[in-house]
Amino acid sequence: MSFDVPAIPPFDEDAAARARAHQADLTKPPGSLGRLEELAVFFAGARGLFPVLPPERARIYVFAADHGVTAEGVSPYPSSVTAAMVANFAAGGAAINVLAHACAVELRVVDAGVGAGTLNMRREPAMSRAETEAMLDLGAGHAARAADDGVTLLGAGEMGIGNTTAAAALAAALTGAAPESVVGRGTGVDDAGLARKTAVVRDALALHRPHRGDPLGALAAVGGLEIAAMAGLMLGAAARRVPVVVDGFISGAAALVAVALAPRVRDYLCFSHLSAERGHRLVCEALDARPLLDLGLRLGEGTGAALAIHLLRAAVRLQNEMATFSSAGVANRD
Repeated sequence: MSFDVPAIPPFDEDAAARARAHQADLTKPPGSLGRLEELAVFFAGARGLFPVLPPERARIYVFAADHGVTAEGVSPYPSSVTAAMVANFAAGGAAINVLAHACAVELRVVDAGVGAGTLNMRREPAMSRAETEAMLDLGAGHAARAADDGVTLLGAGEMGIGNTTAAAALAAALTGAAPESVVGRGTGVDDAGLARKTAVVRDALALHRPHRGDPLGALAAVGGLEIAAMAGLMLGAAARRVPVVVDGFISGAAALVAVALAPRVRDYLCFSHLSAERGHRLVCEALDARPLLDLGLRLGEGTGAALAIHLLRAAVRLQNEMATFSSAGVANRD
């Protein structure tokens, strides 16, 4: 099969402008709600509506998959932990379960390749192009079904032992950064493990020579099944004017791919938090992104996205429910 990059509608600058003008008439000093004002304007422009209803129906997709590169000792945890964590998600015992419940966000866990996984990128391409395109299609399909369900805001999360290695290799390929700049400790490797992980990424890049001019090829060579699915989710959601909240480093790498395939996708992405993982700041710089939160998170699973969805929902409610100067009978400044 082949994946056709969907047509992405332009961000609605008129709806954004009307939201911005409305913000100026609310009973507060101009700009005093800071980035909450920006969030509300972003949501209006992405949805193409003003007034726009708050995203009461929000959903996080956690795509899970294994990675053949774990054979190189890049993680202190075995690949079997991926399947165990999927079972934990199903039982409601993971951090994302707690935060999704607390933030009133629907949660969907998708098996994108648990057990089967990718091949070892240090020795051969992680995926074939056909497998890569199938995962893009998987993610885009979930986005379309979510839109049909009435979901107006999505979050992209993941689970997969070894996936910080794949994300680092992909980030290096698509930004031109050196492996030392993007490889971090992931699930907690020691100094020797970090050096080994960096060498694995360096070797994989030297073997495959992926580059930013061929994002699909780079994704196939050094990416992951769940990373491809998240990129597909972003593409499919943007095609339906459904904004996506990007979680951390690994979903940020997926965003690099999605934006490289369809630059307009960038206008539909909200970046939830700055991960403690080394390469995330570089990914954010490449995407001209300012994450909302900086809490030292590096868990993944969509945990940062859940918190940001709560903030975005609050921002739109403020825009809709605050009084204006005229309706409240409050004198505006001269």
